[in-house]
Amino acid sequence: MSKLFPNLCSPGRIGSLDLKNRIVKAPQSTGMSNIDGSVSDRLVRYYREQARGGSGLIVVEYAYVDNIASKSAHCQLGISDNEHIPGLAWLAETIQDEGSVAGIQIEHCGRQKFLGTKPIKSASASTWPALYRRVGSDAIPEALTPEEIRNLVEAFGDAAVRAVSAGFQLIEIHGAHGYLITNFLSPHTNKRTDIYGGPLENRMRFLVEVVENIRGKIGPGFPLTVRLSGTDYEPDGFGIEETIEVSKKMVQLGLDAIHVSGGDHHQMIHQVSPMMVERAHNVWAAEAIKKEVELPVIASGSITTPALAESILATGKGDFVGLGRPLWADPYFPIKAAEDRPEDIRPCIRCNEGCLERTFFRFKAVTCAVNPTIGREGLLDITPAEEKKKVAVVGGGPAGMKAARVLALRGHKVTLFEKDKLGGALHEASAPDFKDDIRFFMDCLIHQAKKSASIVEAEATLEDLRDGGFQAVVVATGAKPIDYDIPGRNNPIVKDVWSVLHGAEDLGKSTVIIGGGLVGVEVALVLNQREVDVTIVEMLPEIMSDCATTDKIAYAEAIATRRINVHTRERLNRVLEGGVEVVDAHGVPHTIRADSVVLAMGYCPRNELLESLKQEPEIELHQVGDCRRPGKIYDAIHTAYKTARRI
Repeated sequence: MSKLFPNLCSPGRIGSLDLKNRIVKAPQSTGMSNIDGSVSDRLVRYYREQARGGSGLIVVEYAYVDNIASKSAHCQLGISDNEHIPGLAWLAETIQDEGSVAGIQIEHCGRQKFLGTKPIKSASASTWPALYRRVGSDAIPEALTPEEIRNLVEAFGDAAVRAVSAGFQLIEIHGAHGYLITNFLSPHTNKRTDIYGGPLENRMRFLVEVVENIRGKIGPGFPLTVRLSGTDYEPDGFGIEETIEVSKKMVQLGLDAIHVSGGDHHQMIHQVSPMMVERAHNVWAAEAIKKEVELPVIASGSITTPALAESILATGKGDFVGLGRPLWADPYFPIKAAEDRPEDIRPCIRCNEGCLERTFFRFKAVTCAVNPTIGREGLLDITPAEEKKKVAVVGGGPAGMKAARVLALRGHKVTLFEKDKLGGALHEASAPDFKDDIRFFMDCLIHQAKKSASIVEAEATLEDLRDGGFQAVVVATGAKPIDYDIPGRNNPIVKDVWSVLHGAEDLGKSTVIIGGGLVGVEVALVLNQREVDVTIVEMLPEIMSDCATTDKIAYAEAIATRRINVHTRERLNRVLEGGVEVVDAHGVPHTIRADSVVLAMGYCPRNELLESLKQEPEIELHQVGDCRRPGKIYDAIHTAYKTARRI
């Protein structure tokens, strides 16, 4: 048992279950099932690895309960037919064989049908705006008839019976995040005038009937939980007071725990919070419910470190902690926490690039920016190299440090050259106070690099690499700002973007930022906090085209609230003494006055050393990260990992 995290690792109970620790693997869609909802080998390998990481309870991702309209996403797990039982049994047994308790979440998507195909069913004809923008009027749901509601109540009960038959030890009803049960609970989506609409007693009726049907079919002793949003964060939605009343009703109906999160897909940043939203964002709701009900409460949502998880348990804000994305970043989070090794835990940076963006917006299976093996379990393992080599890694940014770690695990002797300080562009990426998640990740990479390689604090020269006896060189020299030939480029009012982030530049009272991508917008927000009047100029029709969806939402709200000026469809023509001249889409120039100008117009590979090394045929040469192609942390880590495991 951990000395640092005693509460995290203390035995716990949900219903009749004895859990070896209080970490719950929260259910998350992976897109790894077969197209018919059946369990795939890939899904089993994924959950086997999750169970090996040491979670006390693993709640398998949401499974759709009928074949009419409950399936939400591509390759979603199904529990709608007895044909699903053999695969589900395989999955449940695999989880249990690795020492974890196997649970499963059952759901109906309601209006949030990512597939965008008819029929879409909900409490009322209230549309999810994002889906409407994508597919138009096909996104308008049909209000369920009383007969359809009765059929769905039976479908939930039948799905629960299948879960028991398959060998799962716990069932969780998905009543959160804007899916069907939430569509009934929330006045935002429930406009009905019958017995399922209006006052809370009516709006919770569907959930109550589902619980009663399940209990009647599986018996009173089987562990049954429900996941609820403390609030959906909709202005006309439901708040914590109503969720507490629903939770009290769940106590009366004999449930075994309440799993608390928040938000719906329209309020995505409260459900899958990005870096700009505080960690443990919905724990306040778990605490509020726990004070009012005599049931165990699972607190979840952006609980990214063992210390944070422990504090939640120690202060009584939750009886268990539910981890979703953190267990994608590092499935072995629970074991490492129990062994007092928090510095070895690969932290979730809440970028949502590999998980949310891929699964829900690009129709791919899940992966993770900081963990390339998620979804590829057994296929991207690090194995001993057949030939152990002396390898130099040039550049101590994320790609270089990751490559050094993987090379060392392969058995190579690694020397890492870094002329400045380990971390590379992560120092600038984590400079804004709202991006401190990246600092945890940078510290982890530095810790692993120091364990894996000899660190040389100097710039690697061609002579160092040629005469040092290195058989292979991995170039990870990063990227540099594109130096556009713009009239006035050398004017003193033009400032370096990285220096600006670190606060090293005097910008005056007003600044124009040229470039409305991720870096430009983040610089704008930082300068706004410093009370600088900021204008963003972007040549595309909109800013943030390279941002993850949750960042777009969070940043757009901040830009609107802080009244940052935004000019789109305009390009920089020249820098003036007191500002810039820009040209609009019609070729018409106009002037924007400012005390300073920050160029955030993109990056190009820094490849001078690489070109020199190409003249040394006896050296095996590789390149990773931004010097290969400028990108994000996701790209740096994935190229480094996959390249290094082949050397």
